[in-house]
Amino acid sequence: MKIDNSVKSSGQIGGDSKTRSSRETSSSPVQTSGGGTQVALSGKLDQLIAQAPVVDGAKVDEIKQAISDGRFQVHPEKVADALIESVRQMLSARPQSA
Repeated sequence: MKIDNSVKSSGQIGGDSKTRSSRETSSSPVQTSGGGTQVALSGKLDQLIAQAPVVDGAKVDEIKQAISDGRFQVHPEKVADALIESVRQMLSARPQSA
């Protein structure tokens, strides 16, 4: 299990009924001097993303209730494996010193 701050969405942000692809295509691509294309997002989209919740409150409540009821099970092997994998990823992403 890796914990991060990524937001998973069903294509909707903050009640906006447009899908992600239709919002993204409304941006105008800008040609850069390096030959690549740069896409500028509108201020409204940036604001909606900033306001989107990072934590799923319903899932947190469900886990709290499972802990209270004694139904929440911790699997130490899975926790240990996930911690080891997380450390491996951090070490591989770290720049190598000479």
